[in-house]
Amino acid sequence: MSLESVTARLPREMLEEIEATAEREKVDRSELIRRLLDSALRQRRIEEAVRDYRDGRVTLWRASEAAGLSLREMMEVVKERKVPVPYTLDDLDRDLEHVRRCVRGKQ
Repeated sequence: MSLESVTARLPREMLEEIEATAEREKVDRSELIRRLLDSALRQRRIEEAVRDYRDGRVTLWRASEAAGLSLREMMEVVKERKVPVPYTLDDLDRDLEHVRRCVRGKQ
């Protein structure tokens, strides 16, 4: 991975916390900042994907792809956040008909 320099102005308290955390974790300040940014960006992708799914703009599968999570992981995320699943009576009817056809096919 190629790295590029970025300059940012930070409040003194934030920089002190970063330096203290880097020392505890035995990494340099730049490495810690990269890790923190990576974590924040990952969280942001998840938040955006959950919002898009909740608003009906994407399917759960597309949301999981956008968030960089497996479908199962995304299902857990929306469950934890109590996002309602858009499951209609038509969906139920379609699923029941599918089950009926599968049962008939096994007889």
